[in-house]
Amino acid sequence: MPNPPRRRTIRRCAVVGGGIIGVAVARELATTLDGVQVTIYEKENRLAAHQTGHNSGVVHAGLYYEPGGLKARLCRRGVELLREFCAAKNLPYEACGKLVIAQTPEESARLDTIFARATANGVPGVRMLSGGQIREVEPNAVGLSALHSPETAIVDYTAITEALADDVRAMGGTIRLGQEVLALEQQASGVVVTTKDGGEHYDLVVACAGLQSDRLAAATGGPATPKIVPFFGQYYLVGPEARDQVKGLIYPVPDPRHPFLGVHLTKRIDGEMMLGPNAFISFGRESYAWNQVALRDVANYALFPGFWNFARHNVPSAVREFQTVVSRKKFLREAMRFVPSLEGASILPGTRGVRAQAMNGDGSLVDDFVIARRRDTVLVRNAPSPGATSSMAIAEYIVEQALQGG
Repeated sequence: MPNPPRRRTIRRCAVVGGGIIGVAVARELATTLDGVQVTIYEKENRLAAHQTGHNSGVVHAGLYYEPGGLKARLCRRGVELLREFCAAKNLPYEACGKLVIAQTPEESARLDTIFARATANGVPGVRMLSGGQIREVEPNAVGLSALHSPETAIVDYTAITEALADDVRAMGGTIRLGQEVLALEQQASGVVVTTKDGGEHYDLVVACAGLQSDRLAAATGGPATPKIVPFFGQYYLVGPEARDQVKGLIYPVPDPRHPFLGVHLTKRIDGEMMLGPNAFISFGRESYAWNQVALRDVANYALFPGFWNFARHNVPSAVREFQTVVSRKKFLREAMRFVPSLEGASILPGTRGVRAQAMNGDGSLVDDFVIARRRDTVLVRNAPSPGATSSMAIAEYIVEQALQGG
């Protein structure tokens, strides 16, 4: 019989990035390795400052993903781990359910395909509904048919990240806030992590840098692509007079002609009801207001041929998204296709997030998780939705892969 793969001896580990994936990886390292010293480097003065703290809070059930693929497997495992963790830490976890509603026969046909994928992925309780059955789940919603996922849930990902960080500290780990990593340099063995305060040597480094992942990968000598192109997503909050029109989550059927989903309705864990997000090119990787412009970030995608290939093939999508950028009424009208009783509702600006969209050199979008290994460094180069849902499962996967071999 062949010998099982030999596990590496690792005493000191660094994780770059204090979002939910980075902190989950740090916790998994501290849990898995006896006596290991784990250090998290986060350039901001708080954890979950970027994508983790600006997302919708949805725990995705695994409806859309290719059966057997990494996304599907890690999403389903991630849901289990997240639910157990929230129960153990007394954190809110509400299975409010989700409807994906078709409005046309063409969308109904695509919905049948999604249902087949969801069933293959083992999504619990998923079922198809006729137009008349939609109101049994969402009394104010309309459509031709719908897919119902009763176990799709909502959480507070920032609170989860803080609870994961508490575990890291309790196991002797260190979290260094306000410490931007400037370089990762592979040595004969191990990696030197350099910040403004100097360099430190680690046996293993895991980079979970989100919006800066391509730059950090390039700093290790990795390939330039996939490149991160930032797209902002604006959410609006439905006024309190109309907040109860929707009980859970209502999504459109994905349209293969458009790279992004379009406006949907999302209940938030604090009881607010969100509309959105749209998706439009951002003037900075960390620009959360329209007047925040980062020239370096703009130049980064403006000089990238892949971006212009993408733009050339997605003009209709850009027009659709731009309409919701400039008009709140258009935003509301999009939501009213599913919930007509929202007519006349007040809406207020909510949070704005920036999506770290990984893009190939030909302009195609990278859909699956991309986790690369360069000797003693593991690079999370792409962790799109359901990245937060899958965070603890991604951590298991990364640590298991990192510990194999010599």
